[in-house]
Amino acid sequence: MKTNIFNSLIILSLLSLLIACDTKKTESNEVAIDKEQIKKEIQDKENEFAETYNSGIPKSIGYYSDDAVSFTQNRAPLVGKDAIVEYLFGGLNQTTQSNKISFTTNEVFVSNDGNQVVEIGYYSVVDSTNTNINTGNYMVLFEKRNGKYVCVREMSTSDMPLE
Repeated sequence: MKTNIFNSLIILSLLSLLIACDTKKTESNEVAIDKEQIKKEIQDKENEFAETYNSGIPKSIGYYSDDAVSFTQNRAPLVGKDAIVEYLFGGLNQTTQSNKISFTTNEVFVSNDGNQVVEIGYYSVVDSTNTNINTGNYMVLFEKRNGKYVCVREMSTSDMPLE
């Protein structure tokens, strides 16, 4: 009888240890991420950026962070929102005013906490006759600051052959 009680206590102790040492998480610390909603939010930012650029009027749209860096082709990186905006709008003139840019978000890669998003997309610039004059691909790193995504790093490459 003592042996049965002793064996029962050992089995009960082992079961208690197994349950206590279970490595499965019963509560998750991960934030629920809606990747499609984030992709839509990023595409909306790209549409707003294109609309502002196409208007030819540099206004703040909250796209770039103050410490953003833009890696563009055939030049040193542009550092800071002011330098990027000056570069983007500095080249606009009467000839280029009729050109229109558009962006398409192809993929987004969202961090587990939802605070960073890498966007891979496609851009197109058309002239007044809707003929492509430049197309290419880009990558943007967005970071959530004050509840909104802002661009902190970007780079692009043209599909057009060098002339």
